[in-house]
Amino acid sequence: MSTIPLRCIGAVTHTQVVAPWATAAGEELARIRGVCLDIDDTLSTKGKLTAEAFAALWDLHEAGYCVVPVTGRPAGWCDQIARFWPVDAVIGENGAFAFFIENGMRRRLDTPGAYVGGREQLQGLGAAIQQRFPHARWASDQAYREFDLAIDLCEDVQPWQQNDVEALLALCRAAGAHARLSSIHVNTWFGDYDKRRGFEGWLAQGAPGVRSVVPEPDEWLFIGDSPNDEPLFASFRHSVGVANLARFLPLLETPPHWLTNGSSGAGFCEMAGRLIAARHGTDSRSEAPAWMNRAASNPVLNR
Repeated sequence: MSTIPLRCIGAVTHTQVVAPWATAAGEELARIRGVCLDIDDTLSTKGKLTAEAFAALWDLHEAGYCVVPVTGRPAGWCDQIARFWPVDAVIGENGAFAFFIENGMRRRLDTPGAYVGGREQLQGLGAAIQQRFPHARWASDQAYREFDLAIDLCEDVQPWQQNDVEALLALCRAAGAHARLSSIHVNTWFGDYDKRRGFEGWLAQGAPGVRSVVPEPDEWLFIGDSPNDEPLFASFRHSVGVANLARFLPLLETPPHWLTNGSSGAGFCEMAGRLIAARHGTDSRSEAPAWMNRAASNPVLNR
């Protein structure tokens, strides 16, 4: 999948030093009971969900972790994720809602501050975007969204120019909308929420969908890859970036605590393998996890 160069949002720069994931203390990791994750370019790799990454997700689930994706992807995708993936719940559209399964049926919670009335405002903002950027195209999953507008930067279109991305973000924010950069889209919406508030709103309602005991606040870990994950990097005691986050580090006021050696799905496998090993007392920082070895040989991850 094409990516947007770091220089595209050059208005804010910070010097960040993030510790390698391998330096995280095994005894600290052994206390983690819940895993939140971004999807695009964190779990997925170049637009594909590899067998290794999906297996790692299943292993976290079967090891008893509470697993909750927190994604910018739309309600239509989140319905499928809640029903078919090994997850306890999924937070979608950058925090607008939570979907989960309860008594065999898919349920939802809308985050306080998210409102469908924003659609009318988004129509006006969309018209302004297309007037300023005639080449703008909405994300191919826009038809399945309820709360936000996703502008495709590189998923199914040629990558945007750096200065245009910066100008797009500024235009959205000048209109009073939130605007967040991911590895593939700019997501913009009206309403008082983000990924952090979506996750916290789900927790405040009792974390419906969780199979067993809800982890305590300091027993969660979050892993992500881009600036729209910063609210969760800032709020989780245990936060991890996959290696491809490195290009965005100068843009983040609050980076994650650790950075994996592997990128995208390989980095997620690296995180999961070490987390599970630490729980079972078999953690070894001197050897690459089995997940990482398997992922390294996958042609999709290395093409």
